[in-house]
Amino acid sequence: MRIVSASEFSVEDFRSRNIERSGDVAEAVSSIIREVRNGGDSALFGYTEKFDGCRLDAKSLIVSKSEIDEAVRLADPKFLNVLENAYSNIVAFHSNQKRTGFISDSCNGMVTGQKVIALDRVAFYVPGGRASYPSSVLMNAGPAKVAGVRSVCIATPPGKDGKVNSDVLLAAYVSGVDRIYKMGGAQAIAALAYGTESVERVDKITGPGNAFVAEAKRQVFGQVAIDMIAGPSEILVIADESADPRLLAIDLLSQAEHDPEATAILITDSRSLADDCVKHIDRLLESLPKREIAMKSIESNGRIIIADSISSAIELADRIAPEHLELQVANPFDYLSRIRNAGSIFLGANTPEASGDYFAGANHVLPTSGTARFSSPLSVDDFLKKVQYTYYSAEAFSRVAEDIGLFARREGLEAHALSALMRLETKCDSAGKHASEYETSGVAR
Repeated sequence: MRIVSASEFSVEDFRSRNIERSGDVAEAVSSIIREVRNGGDSALFGYTEKFDGCRLDAKSLIVSKSEIDEAVRLADPKFLNVLENAYSNIVAFHSNQKRTGFISDSCNGMVTGQKVIALDRVAFYVPGGRASYPSSVLMNAGPAKVAGVRSVCIATPPGKDGKVNSDVLLAAYVSGVDRIYKMGGAQAIAALAYGTESVERVDKITGPGNAFVAEAKRQVFGQVAIDMIAGPSEILVIADESADPRLLAIDLLSQAEHDPEATAILITDSRSLADDCVKHIDRLLESLPKREIAMKSIESNGRIIIADSISSAIELADRIAPEHLELQVANPFDYLSRIRNAGSIFLGANTPEASGDYFAGANHVLPTSGTARFSSPLSVDDFLKKVQYTYYSAEAFSRVAEDIGLFARREGLEAHALSALMRLETKCDSAGKHASEYETSGVAR
């Protein structure tokens, strides 16, 4: 793992290390989406057989209650308990994000307000293949359920035996997911976005996936909402001389083992700590089951940066805007207020990034590739929409009609102007309760 000075590190190079969009991938995904949109179930089942080696039909596409019951019956009770506790933490955290609408009554005949409404149907993509991610189920379902989404479903690739990973089924059971589709890849995203005979179209798609899934989400955006286009995983650790180099090493490797394109960075003001950390990385790599993946990540994207001070380390970290930021310093809360750009912050030596991946309750669906400068973690807000409303009495509108007309004519929109001015000629009002009465009846919510 390379050790460099802060002056040698380029934030621009770090941001541009994102995998370039492949024209071949974009073209292939476009073709899949078009065929599923036009061909429905037939195209979906054809691609499932082609890519997953599994032949499905309308009946077997959806995971049955008996399949879920079997997964629960065969579950390791300890792991099931861990899932339940983790989900409880996730719900507790996200419950603090709930919001209500508002109503503003000026008491002069004008009322404005906003309703907050949960989306009707959302879907989470849960990757299959080499690894299963039950944690992704919990992290997506938690805020959606807290928001009040009416229908929550999962799309996840089946194995060649037509079955879904049992841990994913357990997480879906714990989090109260309504439906699980055995489908993956770009074809799953297309089916969710446009609907088929057996797949109900949704309002929003969230969750990670490979390059084809990411590209499919990009292409259906606008037809449905999406959470984000996630890049490779990232961790940035800021450490002073009080930090344990062995813990620093394993925390860096915890992200490196995700993907050869993952990035692990340590910024420290201690050269001796940096040297010790490198030694521990080399030792710990040997015992990791995913040693080859972690090694490629560390060699290609890993860096240890020597900064002049912890203050300058924080300034550099803020420019990088990492997905995960660990503060392994003597007094981490002293620096918290200075950090503006990070997906999720982990404070102190006893709070590894893994605590956020699985258990603490804060969401692990985070902005990557520097997008933490303007993006946020997945939250309850991602599963809500806002609808605003306005009311004028005849008297209140008569006081502003000429102003509205003037404004409209400045923009060259005569019909807009007349729609206001003609109401001065025809007094129209609607009888009903006073705005303050609606506030207590729940209209603002």
